[in-house]
Amino acid sequence: MVLRARQSRDEGEQAVIHRLSRARKAPRDVVMRARMIELSWAGQRVPAIADELSCSQKTVRRWLHRFNRAGLEGLEDLGGQGRKRRITEAERSRIIALVKQVPPGRLEMQPYGDLWAADEGGASEWTLDSLAAEAQRLGIEVGRSQVRRILLAEGVRWRRTRSWTRSKDPDFAGKGRGSSASTPTRRTVRRSCAPTNSGR
Repeated sequence: MVLRARQSRDEGEQAVIHRLSRARKAPRDVVMRARMIELSWAGQRVPAIADELSCSQKTVRRWLHRFNRAGLEGLEDLGGQGRKRRITEAERSRIIALVKQVPPGRLEMQPYGDLWAADEGGASEWTLDSLAAEAQRLGIEVGRSQVRRILLAEGVRWRRTRSWTRSKDPDFAGKGRGSSASTPTRRTVRRSCAPTNSGR
């Protein structure tokens, strides 16, 4: 039988493979394994993939088999070969995807005019702390500093741009007119002194 990478389970898995195969800051070995999967999906057979990636056919077969058995986690390094990565590429992708989601505590206007949040006690804005907490809730063991490194490596912004001159709060009222751009100069009154006749 001709060995091929199985079809992606969903669009998320396919997107991760596509991102990894072009990543500049991911581990080189993981990038090459993701490229193997993409080339197999494109219809190339093991010998052609090995030639294009300058590796052995045995290597290509090993990683195609691992992907077919374990999916994205199968592309991680085998146990016992150096330090094990703390989180998988799939988990990294889930953390990155969180930033694009609406924070659970953010109030949103509903069609009938009421404000509603999925979790009133949840974070209303994504911060490194709230992203780490949400990732941990999803079962990903990750800390604040590691979330920051992941997002910086991928060029993902998690901070919302704030405007300090305007507020979305309907009860917010400005302080009125600001000061004039130019302050009127103070008029100086000069008093003329009449000559005094001394000696009279």
